[in-house]
Amino acid sequence: MELLSSYQLGSLNLKNRMVMAPMTRNRAGRGNSPQPINALYYGQRAGAGLIITEAAQVSPQGLGYPDMPGIYSPEQISGWRLVTDLVHSRGGLIFLQLFHCGRISHPSLQPERAAPVAPSAIKPEGEAWTYKGSRPFATPRALETTEIPGIVDQFHSGAEKALAAGFDGVEIHAANGYLLDQFIRDGTNQRTDTYGGTVENRARLLFEVTEAVVDVWGAGRVGVHISPGNPFNDIQDSNPELIFSHVTDGLNRFHLAYLHVVEIDLTNPTDFNAALNPITQKLRKIYKGTYMTNGGYDRESAERVLKVGDADLVSFGRLFLANPDLPERFAKNGPLIEPNTATFYGGDERGYTDYPFLDSEE
Repeated sequence: MELLSSYQLGSLNLKNRMVMAPMTRNRAGRGNSPQPINALYYGQRAGAGLIITEAAQVSPQGLGYPDMPGIYSPEQISGWRLVTDLVHSRGGLIFLQLFHCGRISHPSLQPERAAPVAPSAIKPEGEAWTYKGSRPFATPRALETTEIPGIVDQFHSGAEKALAAGFDGVEIHAANGYLLDQFIRDGTNQRTDTYGGTVENRARLLFEVTEAVVDVWGAGRVGVHISPGNPFNDIQDSNPELIFSHVTDGLNRFHLAYLHVVEIDLTNPTDFNAALNPITQKLRKIYKGTYMTNGGYDRESAERVLKVGDADLVSFGRLFLANPDLPERFAKNGPLIEPNTATFYGGDERGYTDYPFLDSEE
């Protein structure tokens, strides 16, 4: 079975090709720091070939939702060390996802109630999730050109702190309508400086961030996450194939651990096509390194995409959320538990660390 075969990811040997996808769970403690319950959650899923954590904001400015874990303070480093130590003690490997929310935030979540930042002052449609419930999004403040090196520095610092926290690598979150994705897309980036306009300019920040993170970790321990066909968080582009072909080709020069591509429309997450869409079929041919796909795959469709060579690794979100021992269940063709959607975001151990293992069911 291809899914359960080992895979050499740079200097790391993955025991299988099943990756736990990053999933926001909003269960960090005071100071946006991971707690023992977060360590247990990830430790339960150490059977994955690789775990990618939920997004961790690289600064207080990067926060977009309540109770998200960060990676900018000593307390957060200590909290994440609980996670990495437990995962490693159970034979697992784990990358931290580095993240800045950009305009998908709210002043109530920002330092001194400042406006969220973005490439351009374009208000997203929809509502922000705050500590006081849903609130309409605010119009963000466009970053000054002179501020952009500071954004790169935030990612560089987050990468350093992830190293101190004992992770095996990091993933740069440039997907799903957050800050780096906002710079990539012309629907959110209407700048006229060197970070806007042409595809070269709109990809510039991602490439600068990637270079900064690789400077900390080395190329083989850094992944990048993109979502070419996903309009989630009111994100769009007039020619996604053009910009993402440029992004993908440009990332080749960094010799990354992998490129992680969301194949589905997250605004309709029940419409799982489990197949490469036309844009990402082209990207698979452009990208020269390890290609990781995410698209609502099940056991059969994931096996098929590996066998035909459309991907090297497959990441699973909801299936890993509700089935902590997913590789074992796939190996034994065991029953799969349906996730409780009501407990996805926030709360306690219910719907988080209380999903049963196959051996307890047997």
